[in-house]
Amino acid sequence: MGTPHANDPPSGARPSNGGGRGLEDGPACAVAHGDVPADAPERTLVAVFAGPVADHLLRYGADLGYRTFLVDPDKNRDGAADLPPLDATADVVVTDHHRPELGPVLRDVLTQPVRWVGVMGNPRHPAPHIPALTELGVPAADIARVHRPIGLNIGSRTPAEIAIAALAGLIADRNGRPGGFEF
Repeated sequence: MGTPHANDPPSGARPSNGGGRGLEDGPACAVAHGDVPADAPERTLVAVFAGPVADHLLRYGADLGYRTFLVDPDKNRDGAADLPPLDATADVVVTDHHRPELGPVLRDVLTQPVRWVGVMGNPRHPAPHIPALTELGVPAADIARVHRPIGLNIGSRTPAEIAIAALAGLIADRNGRPGGFEF
């Protein structure tokens, strides 16, 4: 038996999922404590281009209740070659801005009524999707729908951190929140 820690429950206490506390504090608290199931609307997350960031996005996205899809036009990689039909519940994250298929894939995404579309990339570097889409004749108003960079500014470095920042940004945007520590 180990030494008790400050946050350990008192001896003999039973583990709790909140013990009903959440219901008194409101529905969000009740969901957080596991007292009631979350009322999650249908959401779709599409990761474009296979890779480590896409792997994490899809794994964490599924945990968050998204229906997830991987799209990669390269038949030698995992994922569907073609975009599925998408609607206003769809968030699309392009995880590689160096791929030659960037323009055509984004053009096809922008023809659908997706809720959000973004391209991973450093904001201090030129955005390669803009000239690619312009060359394909995509209207400037459609090009402006593409967010870059993706996610909240948390100093992400690893694929997992980039995926977490992207998903946190999508959640904040969907909920009309700024995504910081101010409430």
